[in-house]
Amino acid sequence: MPMVNIQITREGTGPGRDAATAEEKAAVIKGVSEVLLDVLKKPFDSTFVVIEEVELENWGWGGLPVPELRKRREAEQK
Repeated sequence: MPMVNIQITREGTGPGRDAATAEEKAAVIKGVSEVLLDVLKKPFDSTFVVIEEVELENWGWGGLPVPELRKRREAEQK
């Protein structure tokens, strides 16, 4: 019985959006389940997928919270 945990930042995939939509999450769940079926022959009814949304301020990379990292990268590109 596979269990897959997926963490994503809570931010939208387009302007004015602050989170992934239910449809996007459903597509991720279906896609991951299909990969496990295709590769490991794990049936859908034994695969569990959990999507955890993390506030952007609680996500860091390179020693910085993501919002600060993005600001610095934008400034470097200008």
